[in-house]
Amino acid sequence: MKKLFKIILNTIPRPLLIRLSYIARPVLTIFLKGQNFTDPIDNKSFKSFLPYGYGEQRNNVLSPSTLSLERHRLLWLYLKNETDFFTNNNQVLHFAPEQAFYKRFRNMQNLDYTTTDLNSPLADVKADICQLPFKDNSYDIILCNHVLEHIPDDIKAMQELFRVMRPGGWGVLQIPQDLSRNETFEDNSITDKKERAKIFGQYDHVRIYGRDYFNKLRSVGFEVEEVDYTSRLTAEEVETYCLAKGEIIPLVRKA
Repeated sequence: MKKLFKIILNTIPRPLLIRLSYIARPVLTIFLKGQNFTDPIDNKSFKSFLPYGYGEQRNNVLSPSTLSLERHRLLWLYLKNETDFFTNNNQVLHFAPEQAFYKRFRNMQNLDYTTTDLNSPLADVKADICQLPFKDNSYDIILCNHVLEHIPDDIKAMQELFRVMRPGGWGVLQIPQDLSRNETFEDNSITDKKERAKIFGQYDHVRIYGRDYFNKLRSVGFEVEEVDYTSRLTAEEVETYCLAKGEIIPLVRKA
């Protein structure tokens, strides 16, 4: 199954994958039903989760029901337990909306919810993150997860995110990050897809971020908190929800 998933991820365009997933998900949910692991997003339990990864595959990480990965489940728990996301009236801008969240956030009565992306079929507004068609200070909350590693001019994208966020607003800007690196690594001379997947973790990534990512965010004006939320959960919760230990949630605010 791991080999099949790897071939699918690396050969089928992402917009088509999203459409096909709506067909496969009900079958996978029934096939893997069990009690070993639970997806906190919908509280359904399974005997195992599915493997996932464009380069090296990770075992037991993709939820059959919501198609959430470790980072999605961690973010859901953080938003639910530590923020007013599910209770207060907020204008939310969500980049490249994840399937695990899209319908749930869309149906929340307290949110004025807008999605945006260049290619996603789930986007309300087709837009370049480096040149957003939104007015200054438009949004209370911005979710931009695993997007910036695809963007050649990530500083320009960060500036745009800061521009459209309201003073007093906040956001979560997750990226794939190697915390053992002090500095971000990128090399535009690497063009082979297999080599890029091996080095950057995915064939369409342009860099692997180091710890300096937080300072990049601060350089455009954000206040940044490095939230290690798994350390606030019990070992049983981390195991049951199939979370990645030590993953940092980059929480940003605009004063």
